[in-house]
Amino acid sequence: MHDPIAESNHSPNRSARDQLLACRADRLARVRAHTIAGATVIDFGLQTPGSLRSGRALAQACMGGLSELRLSACDAAIFSVANAVHIHTDAPVLSCLGCQYAGWPVSTEDYFAMGSGPMRLLRGKEEVLIDLQLVETETDLACGVIEADALPPADAIEKIAHECDVETKQLTIGLAPSTSIAGSIQIVARSVETAMHKLHALRFDVTQVVSASGTAPLPPPAKPGQSIAGIGRTNDAMLYGAEVTLWVDCPDHSIESVLDQAPSSASPDHGRPFKEIFASYDHDFYKVDSTLFSPAVVRFHNLRSGRSFAAGRIEPEIMRESFTT
Repeated sequence: MHDPIAESNHSPNRSARDQLLACRADRLARVRAHTIAGATVIDFGLQTPGSLRSGRALAQACMGGLSELRLSACDAAIFSVANAVHIHTDAPVLSCLGCQYAGWPVSTEDYFAMGSGPMRLLRGKEEVLIDLQLVETETDLACGVIEADALPPADAIEKIAHECDVETKQLTIGLAPSTSIAGSIQIVARSVETAMHKLHALRFDVTQVVSASGTAPLPPPAKPGQSIAGIGRTNDAMLYGAEVTLWVDCPDHSIESVLDQAPSSASPDHGRPFKEIFASYDHDFYKVDSTLFSPAVVRFHNLRSGRSFAAGRIEPEIMRESFTT
Protein backbone atom coordinates (compact mmCIF):
# COMPACT_ATOMS: atom_id res chain seq x y z
CA MET A 1 0.00 0.00 0.00
CA HIS A 2 1.25 3.50 -0.83
CA ASP A 3 2.28 5.14 2.46
CA PRO A 4 3.37 8.79 2.04
CA ILE A 5 4.30 9.11 5.72
CA ALA A 6 6.58 6.08 5.71
CA GLU A 7 8.15 7.27 2.46
CA SER A 8 8.86 10.69 3.99
CA ASN A 9 10.65 9.08 6.97
CA HIS A 10 9.01 11.79 9.04
CA SER A 11 6.43 12.02 11.82
CA PRO A 12 4.40 15.14 11.07
CA ASN A 13 2.80 15.16 14.55
CA ARG A 14 6.14 14.99 16.33
CA SER A 15 7.72 17.65 14.12
CA ALA A 16 4.73 19.97 14.55
CA ARG A 17 4.77 19.56 18.33
CA ASP A 18 8.49 20.34 18.51
CA GLN A 19 7.98 23.55 16.52
CA LEU A 20 5.12 24.73 18.73
CA LEU A 21 6.90 23.91 21.98
CA ALA A 22 10.04 25.76 20.82
CA CYS A 23 7.98 28.96 20.69
CA ARG A 24 7.05 28.55 24.32
CA ALA A 25 10.62 29.28 25.41
CA ASP A 26 11.18 32.12 22.91
CA ARG A 27 10.46 35.57 24.37
CA LEU A 28 10.23 37.16 20.93
CA ALA A 29 7.57 34.64 19.87
CA ARG A 30 5.16 36.32 22.33
CA VAL A 31 3.03 33.24 22.94
CA ARG A 32 1.34 31.98 26.11
CA ALA A 33 1.00 28.34 27.13
CA HIS A 34 -2.02 26.90 28.96
CA THR A 35 -2.81 23.47 30.32
CA ILE A 36 -6.41 22.50 29.60
CA ALA A 37 -7.68 19.06 30.63
CA GLY A 38 -4.06 17.88 30.61
CA ALA A 39 -3.31 19.08 27.07
CA THR A 40 -0.82 21.82 26.18
CA VAL A 41 -2.59 24.68 24.40
CA ILE A 42 -0.34 27.47 23.12
CA ASP A 43 -1.97 30.82 22.41
CA PHE A 44 -0.39 32.55 19.41
CA GLY A 45 -2.58 35.65 19.34
CA LEU A 46 -5.68 35.52 21.50
CA GLN A 47 -4.55 36.81 24.91
CA THR A 48 -1.09 37.72 23.64
CA PRO A 49 0.13 39.75 20.63
CA GLY A 50 1.94 36.88 18.91
CA SER A 51 4.58 37.78 16.35
CA LEU A 52 5.90 37.26 12.84
CA ARG A 53 8.27 34.54 14.02
CA SER A 54 5.58 32.67 15.93
CA GLY A 55 3.27 32.96 12.91
CA ARG A 56 5.94 31.30 10.80
CA ALA A 57 6.30 28.48 13.34
CA LEU A 58 2.54 28.03 13.63
CA ALA A 59 2.12 27.77 9.85
CA GLN A 60 5.01 25.33 9.48
CA ALA A 61 3.65 23.20 12.33
CA CYS A 62 0.28 23.19 10.59
CA MET A 63 2.07 21.64 7.59
CA GLY A 64 3.70 18.97 9.75
CA GLY A 65 7.15 20.45 9.30
CA LEU A 66 7.10 19.38 5.65
CA SER A 67 7.11 22.86 4.10
CA GLU A 68 9.32 25.92 4.39
CA LEU A 69 7.89 29.41 4.91
CA ARG A 70 9.36 32.89 4.66
CA LEU A 71 8.09 36.45 4.46
CA SER A 72 9.00 38.19 1.24
CA ALA A 73 8.45 41.59 -0.33
CA CYS A 74 5.69 42.21 -2.85
CA ASP A 75 4.59 45.15 -5.00
CA ALA A 76 2.37 47.36 -2.83
CA ALA A 77 1.03 49.10 -5.93
CA ILE A 78 -0.54 45.80 -7.00
CA PHE A 79 -1.28 44.05 -3.71
CA SER A 80 -1.92 47.05 -1.42
CA VAL A 81 0.52 45.59 1.11
CA ALA A 82 4.30 45.31 1.05
CA ASN A 83 4.74 41.77 2.40
CA ALA A 84 3.79 38.32 1.23
CA VAL A 85 3.90 34.80 2.66
CA HIS A 86 5.87 32.39 0.49
CA ILE A 87 5.90 28.63 1.01
CA HIS A 88 7.51 25.77 -0.85
CA THR A 89 7.32 22.03 -0.34
CA ASP A 90 8.56 18.80 -1.86
CA ALA A 91 5.80 16.84 -0.10
CA PRO A 92 2.69 18.73 -1.28
CA VAL A 93 0.17 15.91 -0.77
CA LEU A 94 1.17 15.05 2.78
CA SER A 95 1.99 18.58 3.99
CA CYS A 96 -1.00 20.36 2.43
CA LEU A 97 -3.82 17.82 2.18
CA GLY A 98 -2.70 15.45 4.91
CA CYS A 99 -1.85 18.14 7.44
CA GLN A 100 -2.71 21.73 6.57
CA TYR A 101 -6.23 21.49 5.14
CA ALA A 102 -8.79 22.76 7.68
CA GLY A 103 -11.07 19.76 7.30
CA TRP A 104 -11.94 19.11 10.94
CA PRO A 105 -14.80 21.20 12.42
CA VAL A 106 -14.10 20.87 16.15
CA SER A 107 -17.53 21.25 17.69
CA THR A 108 -19.04 20.77 21.13
CA GLU A 109 -22.26 22.09 22.65
CA ASP A 110 -20.89 25.61 23.12
CA TYR A 111 -17.60 25.73 21.23
CA PHE A 112 -16.61 25.71 17.56
CA ALA A 113 -13.21 25.94 15.88
CA MET A 114 -11.70 24.91 12.57
CA GLY A 115 -9.11 22.20 13.14
CA SER A 116 -6.09 21.55 10.94
CA GLY A 117 -2.58 20.18 11.27
CA PRO A 118 -1.19 16.66 11.42
CA MET A 119 -3.60 15.53 14.16
CA ARG A 120 -6.04 15.01 11.29
CA LEU A 121 -3.86 12.10 10.12
CA LEU A 122 -4.61 10.30 13.40
CA ARG A 123 -8.35 10.94 13.23
CA GLY A 124 -8.44 9.85 9.58
CA LYS A 125 -12.16 10.41 9.01
CA GLU A 126 -12.12 13.02 6.23
CA GLU A 127 -12.88 11.95 2.67
CA VAL A 128 -9.66 13.47 1.29
CA LEU A 129 -7.56 11.52 3.80
CA ILE A 130 -9.35 8.27 2.98
CA ASP A 131 -9.06 8.86 -0.77
CA LEU A 132 -5.32 9.50 -0.59
CA GLN A 133 -4.62 6.89 2.11
CA LEU A 134 -3.19 9.50 4.43
CA VAL A 135 -3.03 8.18 7.98
CA GLU A 136 -0.47 8.15 10.76
CA THR A 137 -0.73 5.43 13.39
CA GLU A 138 2.75 4.88 14.80
CA THR A 139 2.90 7.86 17.12
CA ASP A 140 2.17 8.43 20.79
CA LEU A 141 1.26 12.09 20.43
CA ALA A 142 -1.02 14.41 18.49
CA CYS A 143 -0.48 18.00 17.40
CA GLY A 144 -2.79 20.39 15.61
CA VAL A 145 -3.83 23.97 15.01
CA ILE A 146 -7.22 25.53 15.63
CA GLU A 147 -8.56 28.85 14.41
CA ALA A 148 -10.86 30.27 17.08
CA ASP A 149 -11.73 33.37 19.07
CA ALA A 150 -11.61 31.60 22.45
CA LEU A 151 -9.56 28.97 24.24
CA PRO A 152 -11.04 25.49 23.90
CA PRO A 153 -12.95 24.16 26.94
CA ALA A 154 -12.08 20.83 28.53
CA ASP A 155 -14.77 18.92 26.63
CA ALA A 156 -13.39 20.11 23.27
CA ILE A 157 -9.87 19.01 24.26
CA GLU A 158 -11.17 15.63 25.41
CA LYS A 159 -13.05 15.18 22.14
CA ILE A 160 -9.97 15.95 20.04
CA ALA A 161 -7.81 13.56 22.07
CA HIS A 162 -10.42 10.81 21.89
CA GLU A 163 -10.77 11.09 18.11
CA CYS A 164 -6.97 11.00 17.74
CA ASP A 165 -6.80 7.99 20.10
CA VAL A 166 -4.34 9.64 22.48
CA GLU A 167 -4.54 10.81 26.06
CA THR A 168 -5.08 14.53 26.61
CA LYS A 169 -1.56 14.89 28.05
CA GLN A 170 -0.23 13.67 24.67
CA LEU A 171 -2.03 16.48 22.81
CA THR A 172 -0.49 19.83 21.82
CA ILE A 173 -2.61 22.54 20.19
CA GLY A 174 -1.58 25.86 18.67
CA LEU A 175 -4.38 28.44 18.61
CA ALA A 176 -4.72 31.81 16.88
CA PRO A 177 -7.67 33.92 15.77
CA SER A 178 -7.84 35.26 12.22
CA THR A 179 -7.39 38.80 13.59
CA SER A 180 -3.89 38.14 14.95
CA ILE A 181 -0.47 38.43 13.29
CA ALA A 182 0.22 34.70 13.61
CA GLY A 183 -3.33 33.75 12.62
CA SER A 184 -3.10 35.86 9.48
CA ILE A 185 0.19 34.24 8.47
CA GLN A 186 -1.13 30.74 9.18
CA ILE A 187 -4.17 31.29 6.94
CA VAL A 188 -2.34 33.07 4.12
CA ALA A 189 0.23 30.24 4.06
CA ARG A 190 -2.48 28.03 2.53
CA SER A 191 -1.92 29.04 -1.10
CA VAL A 192 -0.62 25.64 -2.22
CA GLU A 193 -3.13 23.79 -0.05
CA THR A 194 -6.08 25.52 -1.74
CA ALA A 195 -4.70 24.64 -5.18
CA MET A 196 -4.12 21.02 -4.20
CA HIS A 197 -7.56 20.65 -2.67
CA LYS A 198 -9.21 22.22 -5.72
CA LEU A 199 -7.34 19.87 -8.06
CA HIS A 200 -8.33 16.86 -5.97
CA ALA A 201 -11.96 17.97 -6.18
CA LEU A 202 -11.56 18.23 -9.97
CA ARG A 203 -10.32 14.58 -9.94
CA PHE A 204 -6.80 15.49 -10.98
CA ASP A 205 -4.38 12.92 -9.58
CA VAL A 206 -2.60 15.10 -7.02
CA THR A 207 0.03 12.42 -6.39
CA GLN A 208 1.46 13.58 -9.73
CA VAL A 209 2.40 16.93 -8.11
CA VAL A 210 6.10 16.52 -7.32
CA SER A 211 6.87 19.92 -5.75
CA ALA A 212 5.00 23.17 -5.20
CA SER A 213 5.45 26.79 -4.21
CA GLY A 214 2.99 29.54 -3.47
CA THR A 215 2.96 33.24 -2.57
CA ALA A 216 0.09 35.31 -1.20
CA PRO A 217 -0.02 38.90 0.12
CA LEU A 218 -0.13 39.28 3.90
CA PRO A 219 -3.03 41.61 4.74
CA PRO A 220 -3.15 43.74 7.89
CA PRO A 221 -4.97 41.96 10.73
CA ALA A 222 -8.53 43.09 11.33
CA LYS A 223 -9.50 44.70 14.65
CA PRO A 224 -9.58 42.21 17.55
CA GLY A 225 -13.02 40.70 17.91
CA GLN A 226 -13.93 41.33 14.27
CA SER A 227 -13.29 37.79 13.07
CA ILE A 228 -15.50 38.15 10.00
CA ALA A 229 -13.34 41.02 8.78
CA GLY A 230 -10.23 38.93 9.47
CA ILE A 231 -11.65 36.00 7.55
CA GLY A 232 -12.55 38.35 4.70
CA ARG A 233 -9.08 39.84 4.35
CA THR A 234 -7.19 36.55 4.53
CA ASN A 235 -9.51 34.89 2.03
CA ASP A 236 -9.23 37.84 -0.36
CA ALA A 237 -5.45 37.51 -0.19
CA MET A 238 -5.87 33.96 -1.45
CA LEU A 239 -8.69 34.37 -3.96
CA TYR A 240 -7.41 37.56 -5.57
CA GLY A 241 -3.68 37.70 -4.82
CA ALA A 242 -2.21 34.20 -4.43
CA GLU A 243 0.01 32.67 -7.11
CA VAL A 244 0.87 28.97 -7.03
CA THR A 245 3.33 26.99 -9.12
CA LEU A 246 3.13 23.20 -9.35
CA TRP A 247 5.80 20.90 -10.76
CA VAL A 248 3.97 17.85 -12.09
CA ASP A 249 4.74 14.60 -13.89
CA CYS A 250 1.75 13.65 -16.02
CA PRO A 251 0.36 13.75 -19.57
CA ASP A 252 -0.34 17.30 -20.80
CA HIS A 253 -4.00 16.48 -21.35
CA SER A 254 -4.39 15.86 -17.59
CA ILE A 255 -3.41 19.49 -16.99
CA GLU A 256 -5.46 20.87 -19.87
CA SER A 257 -8.59 19.13 -18.59
CA VAL A 258 -8.52 21.07 -15.29
CA LEU A 259 -6.58 24.23 -16.14
CA ASP A 260 -9.48 26.65 -16.61
CA GLN A 261 -11.19 25.40 -13.44
CA ALA A 262 -8.10 25.54 -11.21
CA PRO A 263 -8.08 29.26 -10.20
CA SER A 264 -10.72 31.08 -8.13
CA SER A 265 -11.98 32.94 -11.22
CA ALA A 266 -13.78 29.72 -12.25
CA SER A 267 -16.38 30.31 -9.53
CA PRO A 268 -19.52 32.37 -10.18
CA ASP A 269 -18.92 34.03 -6.79
CA HIS A 270 -15.56 35.41 -7.92
CA GLY A 271 -15.28 39.18 -8.20
CA ARG A 272 -16.50 40.47 -4.83
CA PRO A 273 -14.71 40.85 -1.48
CA PHE A 274 -15.09 37.64 0.49
CA LYS A 275 -16.73 39.51 3.37
CA GLU A 276 -19.68 40.26 1.06
CA ILE A 277 -19.76 36.74 -0.35
CA PHE A 278 -19.67 35.25 3.16
CA ALA A 279 -22.54 37.45 4.34
CA SER A 280 -24.68 36.39 1.38
CA TYR A 281 -24.38 32.79 2.61
CA ASP A 282 -25.28 33.64 6.24
CA HIS A 283 -21.62 33.30 7.26
CA ASP A 284 -21.71 29.55 6.64
CA PHE A 285 -18.53 28.29 4.93
CA TYR A 286 -20.29 25.13 3.84
CA LYS A 287 -22.81 27.10 1.77
CA VAL A 288 -20.18 29.05 -0.20
CA ASP A 289 -19.48 27.70 -3.68
CA SER A 290 -16.62 25.29 -3.08
CA THR A 291 -14.96 26.10 -6.42
CA LEU A 292 -14.19 29.60 -5.11
CA PHE A 293 -11.56 28.40 -2.63
CA SER A 294 -8.46 28.37 -4.79
CA PRO A 295 -5.59 30.73 -5.67
CA ALA A 296 -5.91 33.65 -8.06
CA VAL A 297 -3.30 32.19 -10.41
CA VAL A 298 -2.22 28.56 -10.88
CA ARG A 299 0.80 27.55 -12.99
CA PHE A 300 1.94 24.07 -13.98
CA HIS A 301 5.42 23.04 -15.10
CA ASN A 302 5.18 19.59 -16.63
CA LEU A 303 8.39 17.63 -16.05
CA ARG A 304 7.30 14.98 -18.53
CA SER A 305 6.70 17.22 -21.55
CA GLY A 306 8.69 20.34 -20.67
CA ARG A 307 5.60 22.51 -21.26
CA SER A 308 4.14 25.12 -18.94
CA PHE A 309 0.52 26.16 -18.42
CA ALA A 310 -1.15 29.00 -16.49
CA ALA A 311 -4.65 30.23 -15.68
CA GLY A 312 -6.24 32.94 -13.53
CA ARG A 313 -5.54 36.59 -12.78
CA ILE A 314 -4.62 38.95 -9.94
CA GLU A 315 -7.35 41.43 -8.86
CA PRO A 316 -5.68 44.56 -7.38
CA GLU A 317 -8.89 46.58 -6.93
CA ILE A 318 -10.64 43.95 -4.80
CA MET A 319 -7.57 43.59 -2.58
CA ARG A 320 -7.32 47.35 -2.20
CA GLU A 321 -10.97 47.53 -1.11
CA SER A 322 -10.57 44.62 1.30
CA PHE A 323 -7.26 45.54 2.92
CA THR A 324 -7.85 49.27 3.40
CA THR A 325 -11.44 49.41 4.70
